[in-house]
Amino acid sequence: MINKNIENIKIKLHKISNYILVIFLIMLVLSLVRNIIKTRKANNLILEKESKVDKIRQENADLEKKIAEMKSPEYIERQIRNNLGLVKEGEVVIILPDEETLRSLAPKDEEEEEILPDPNWKRWLKLFL
Repeated sequence: MINKNIENIKIKLHKISNYILVIFLIMLVLSLVRNIIKTRKANNLILEKESKVDKIRQENADLEKKIAEMKSPEYIERQIRNNLGLVKEGEVVIILPDEETLRSLAPKDEEEEEILPDPNWKRWLKLFL
């Protein structure tokens, strides 16, 4: 009888240990899946940030080119001429009035209307009337 009880207890312990093992394996798989999902999200975030960094680097390079262009003597001279109205010695400056004034001073462009000859039926009508 004691042997039978001991065997029953061993069987129950074996079943319980199997259940515990299954629960442990399920928890392990769930943890693994969560970690895989987190890793994928992190990789996507890294790729997104890398593309932003590349875009910012490109913008930085463009701005550096603009800065180099703005420091050039040709650009400075052009800005002085355009914004301050300064000229070199010996140059002649022609200042034109604004567009509206130019339009008012310009002769009116009267377009001639093309006069088409009367159709034949009108000419016949004029002839007989």
